[in-house]
Amino acid sequence: MENQIHTVLGANGAIGMAVIKELEARELQIRKVSSKSTGVNADLLSKEDAERAIAGSGYVYLCIGLPYNTKVWETQWPQIMQNVIDACEKAQAKLIFLDNIYMYASPLPVPFDESTPQNPNTKKGNARKQTADLMVKAFRENKIKGLIGRSADFYGEGAVNSPFYISFLERMLQNKGPQTLVPADIEHTYADVLDNGRALVELALNDDCYGEVWHLPVGKPITTNGMLALFNEKLRSNFEVSVMPTFLKNTLSFFTPILKEAKEMEYQFTQKYIMSDTKFIKRFPNFKVSSYKDGVDRMVESFKHIQK
Repeated sequence: MENQIHTVLGANGAIGMAVIKELEARELQIRKVSSKSTGVNADLLSKEDAERAIAGSGYVYLCIGLPYNTKVWETQWPQIMQNVIDACEKAQAKLIFLDNIYMYASPLPVPFDESTPQNPNTKKGNARKQTADLMVKAFRENKIKGLIGRSADFYGEGAVNSPFYISFLERMLQNKGPQTLVPADIEHTYADVLDNGRALVELALNDDCYGEVWHLPVGKPITTNGMLALFNEKLRSNFEVSVMPTFLKNTLSFFTPILKEAKEMEYQFTQKYIMSDTKFIKRFPNFKVSSYKDGVDRMVESFKHIQK
């Protein structure tokens, strides 16, 4: 097992880098694959590229991100997943898929777990469910050995797509007040990127974890204001967060694509959104989940170099 190649698809992303860090700590053989070459360059929309990137692998970690655009997700995610499944089947490689939690619809139980019904009422949720269903079908039909690790909204080292970077930490590093699109006083659970990387490798190396969906570990429920206090502590600042009014969001969404894209997912932040990681923690009781303070400290340090 130890001498098999662990191929990371999406090696340049925050979670891909976290997986690589854990694999390096375990001194396992790594192949880094991304669209911006740091190792192997591959376009996973190409069946041939996917096969070339995965050939000879024992383990494949699908950790890529796509532009936050509904049409892109609807067309590209299923195609990428099918290409990767086919390549893993050909290589007889195990597939570990980093998924999100968009396929769970509102309203949600508090907390929600892996058994929560999947009836997405958003276009992005439908795209993610369709993609995950392809993989579930593949491992249930014994075409591949695979598992799905679902992450909550993540933050931490290098997490440029985190809700706590865009218009939040990036503004604080410029000595400006952080901004948010959603209420700052509603509890939410977040995942540290390094915890995600460690958890995915832990799952990958344990055969009994295959053929299942796993919620990756999260911190305890916390509000945006609670996270802000930790950022202020690290930066020795005293910022308050400004929440964009609904009428302004609605107006700007006509002209700002990312606001329009984010609108359908706002339900995740307008009610308690508490993800249960009980299944994972029961299986790995010695797994130490990072404190929000440690994750925030690492996140700030990782972005300090771009301060303007």
